[in-house]
Amino acid sequence: MRIDKLLWFLRLSKTRGAAQAMVGGGHIRLNGKRVERSAQNVSVGDVLVIPLARKVAIIELINLPDRRGPSEEAHSCYRVLDVGAANPIAVAETTPEGIELP
Repeated sequence: MRIDKLLWFLRLSKTRGAAQAMVGGGHIRLNGKRVERSAQNVSVGDVLVIPLARKVAIIELINLPDRRGPSEEAHSCYRVLDVGAANPIAVAETTPEGIELP
């Protein structure tokens, strides 16, 4: 399955075009290697590193989805590997002095 289609099926991207833009940006990694083509194939057992709005998700594919179904169905296709604490820089809403950031 193509990686752009997978990102859309797993609801990690709102549209397939947005998924292609994510891949084209060169920030997604597949098994530790940078993905540069939207047509890159993925398979069960692959590990993906995906930058999201406020964090970086590291997931392992458990099975490949057949369609873009409900979110519960999408979440059952992968396992999150970075269950630890969130990056404090990425989630910081205020500075140590209590000043809110824009």
